[in-house]
Amino acid sequence: MQTFYEERGSFENKTFSWVGDGCNMCNSYINASKILGFNLKIATPNGFEPDLKILASASDTVELCDLPGKAVENSDLVTTDVWSSMGDEDDAERRKVLFKGYQINQSLMDKAKNDAIFLHCLPAHRGEEVSSEVIDGINSKVWQQAHNRLFTAQALIEFLLEENI
Repeated sequence: MQTFYEERGSFENKTFSWVGDGCNMCNSYINASKILGFNLKIATPNGFEPDLKILASASDTVELCDLPGKAVENSDLVTTDVWSSMGDEDDAERRKVLFKGYQINQSLMDKAKNDAIFLHCLPAHRGEEVSSEVIDGINSKVWQQAHNRLFTAQALIEFLLEENI
């Protein structure tokens, strides 16, 4: 969220798109949409939707889309995560088949706004959830996002230490 704010400012009237596994990161975007007020469009393969309880709590800011292109259309931000998160490694080959049409590539990014930002929490699997041309492209802010994560972790550590003093 910090990276988007640095690049674009306000979250008001903005649309974010999540394409891929409805994992913990997707759930975090759902929670952020409730707090910050942006619209979130999500496209996942059947059976990989985000947590239904979290999804239900954000029904006014979140839309599930049946196709990645529909989710990305006119978005200000496009994001994803690896298709096989920690604990899902044994299912990686099956997921590669099921998620094949959910790769963030230039064709998909072309459906978003021209200046849409691409984010990924890293590490990424190039050629799987994101193409090299997107992650290395001019609209990719993944390194700025990783840099911002350092400051977020430092702030959390400081908060936790102060609470225990």
